[in-house]
Amino acid sequence: MSDQRHLPPEALDEWTRAACAELGLSRADVDISLVLDLARDIAHGVARPAAPLTTFLTGLAAGRSTDPDAARAAIAKVTALAEEWDA
Repeated sequence: MSDQRHLPPEALDEWTRAACAELGLSRADVDISLVLDLARDIAHGVARPAAPLTTFLTGLAAGRSTDPDAARAAIAKVTALAEEWDA
């Protein structure tokens, strides 16, 4: 038996609801597809280890903003950065 755990796609929403509840966040504020697309774009455009780091940094930036659209704006900024990245 593998030590790795895999979350089936149908369980992702359940996990998101549970994590939001634990963190005191509203599930309505989380766009799962947008976050997954961000992680994919960073993993493919920069490097796989950059994906979780960038999603954390993006969330941190959005959380510090008073703009209700801060998450989308932050995601757009780092996605554009990844598209231009050539390191």
